[in-house]
Amino acid sequence: MGRSSSALGLVLLCSGLACGARGSTAEDPGPAPADESYRELDRLVSFLRARNTEQFALRSPRRVDEASFVAIGGIEQWVTIRGQDRDNPVLLFLHGGPGDVTSPWAFALFAAWEERFTVVQWDQRGAGRTFRRTGRAVAATLTLDRMVEDGIALTEHLRDHLGVDGIIVVAHSFGSILGLRMVRARPQLFSAYVGTGQVADSRRSHAAAHEALLEKARALGDHRALEELHRVGPPSSPFDPASGVQRRWSNAFEGADRFLFGTIGLTLVAPGYSVQDINDSVEGQLLSGERLVPRTMSIGPADLGLEFAIPVFFFQGAEDFTTPTELARRYLDSISAPLKEFVPIEGGGHFAVFMKSDRFLEELVRRIRPLAVNHGLDRTDRGSSRGPRPSVE
Repeated sequence: MGRSSSALGLVLLCSGLACGARGSTAEDPGPAPADESYRELDRLVSFLRARNTEQFALRSPRRVDEASFVAIGGIEQWVTIRGQDRDNPVLLFLHGGPGDVTSPWAFALFAAWEERFTVVQWDQRGAGRTFRRTGRAVAATLTLDRMVEDGIALTEHLRDHLGVDGIIVVAHSFGSILGLRMVRARPQLFSAYVGTGQVADSRRSHAAAHEALLEKARALGDHRALEELHRVGPPSSPFDPASGVQRRWSNAFEGADRFLFGTIGLTLVAPGYSVQDINDSVEGQLLSGERLVPRTMSIGPADLGLEFAIPVFFFQGAEDFTTPTELARRYLDSISAPLKEFVPIEGGGHFAVFMKSDRFLEELVRRIRPLAVNHGLDRTDRGSSRGPRPSVE
């Protein structure tokens, strides 16, 4: 889904150097030293992290709560598995970016999901804690084919480890490229696919988003947006300077700016996470973007797939100006699947899965959970074995 690394850098600089410094008054001759101010901030963050650890702890006797490195594709990759009842359907969430992990900050947003699903998050090759483990040594292996193989290997591991047959895939943005290829290649591993921020046609995406933004700006009477968007025109590629202007207005109209900066604060107070995870996320996004964005620029419907053997759903923000809603709708119309449905998330944009997570969950429970439960009833009895647990690191 791609964030502004420069903005993240400024936030880190602020929090690490002087954000906690006190202003000068008659009684207070000047700001406190940066290290003292940082210690004050660190105490507050530590308190909030401990509180969240208690608040979001899973307490059901049927719970599953694991966080570990798992051997996938010749490297160790970070995987978290959380749910209140291990008999619930398993949902594998594929993050966007490329390289933009959600595992450090989605603990609050996905808490309600963990009541009805066992939620798996995976820091993909070159991202987050997986990037921390390997560094840039994996750069040459950052290809779409390799990452699809990783996703399939992880799915096979989850089926054995958790004792289930069909895995639900919920894929966001860049993750939707991987997710569709995974379910097309090995449909027998999956019970349903849900795309959100769904990539549909990268070659047409910039022009379609540009027109949708102009239409939105006209409706709002936003003359500044109209002037800037008309001045730069539709970007020719993600590397065109016009792309930055378009992304800025996309985020503004979707309300995404507040959400994106909020994820930094969530990471700082997340159970088990720290500033290091923000740094890992930024560095992973830089590496992943460098290696993978050029590989996604010409992806169209035929590359994503037109025939699927499992149910396919798009839960798309009704006003997604990043992966345009109308292109996703047209793509779904063009595919063949045993069941398919386009579900608009009203009031949502590219990040509807997070910003409208409760509404998203309602649709998952209503439309997807029954498919997974029915899939489980048809599977060969695996007994009570859940397989060995990977060691937590």
